[in-house]
Amino acid sequence: MIDEKINYPKISIVTISFNQGEYLEQTILSVLNQQYPNLEYIIIDGGSTDNSVEIIRKYESKLAYWVSEKDKGMYDAIQKGFEKSTGEIMAWINSDDCYHTNSFFVVSEIFSQFQKVEWLQGMPSIIDESGRIVMVLDFRRWAIYDYLSRDKAFIQQESCFWRRSLWERSGGTINTSLKYAGDYALWLTFFDYAELYCTNTIIGGFRMRTKNQFSLEKMDEYHAEGNALLSIRENKMTARERKNLILFSIYRNFIFYIPVLRLAYYYNFIERLYPPRILFDRITQRFFITEQIHKNFFVNVLKYLKRKIKGDS
Repeated sequence: MIDEKINYPKISIVTISFNQGEYLEQTILSVLNQQYPNLEYIIIDGGSTDNSVEIIRKYESKLAYWVSEKDKGMYDAIQKGFEKSTGEIMAWINSDDCYHTNSFFVVSEIFSQFQKVEWLQGMPSIIDESGRIVMVLDFRRWAIYDYLSRDKAFIQQESCFWRRSLWERSGGTINTSLKYAGDYALWLTFFDYAELYCTNTIIGGFRMRTKNQFSLEKMDEYHAEGNALLSIRENKMTARERKNLILFSIYRNFIFYIPVLRLAYYYNFIERLYPPRILFDRITQRFFITEQIHKNFFVNVLKYLKRKIKGDS
């Protein structure tokens, strides 16, 4: 997999953990087994009392830094880890989630090939307690208006990577005062500085467990913090953002159900709000960025009707 002719950018991964010995080793191996040649791996443990420290010590020769000490919560631990990092590309993975095989090489290729990409998400995927991929969610893109319209779907943190330049430009910090929705706050901040590009490749998986899952058991609290963050952001909206949000909501709530109008409205307005897709070409075996297409209203209507007459979907 490693090509000696390629200059692989350094990727910094932070794993935070507290009494997650049951899954921690799987997470660590999902990082180290990437065999990525320019990896900086940091583990911040919150003073675990189970076998977590024993597991970390098993791999400490392959770690750039690790510590086990009491912290002020998960986002304090994440911030602590990122302050120790130096990589050009950054991400964090929680101690029960996993990266998929060769995902770092996908991330590296995309960031190296497309300089305008500063923030990337793969297709969201779910793994079960034994680590099997049990679900891959539909491909979708994101804009700030998805959040401002109070969409309940989530940008999957396990699949997100970003450039250090974006991290620094947006303040170089995660909101450590939050207990549940620090990732939500970070994405809202990132949207002010960069577009989120999405690729139709799985990168990271969220582990769905039967019990003792903080992120699911505290979902109401997460939404409460998220809504409070959105209220603050709404008060800072520009006139253009307010106009776009109104039109965006019209599309989502009304025009979406009228096929011909949906097609025309999508290409003439909605498509402009999103960055293009990053897809993989089987012929060249490389990723490419699709062009954003803003077509004429009548051209799209005619093409849509032509497909319907032919019986195509």
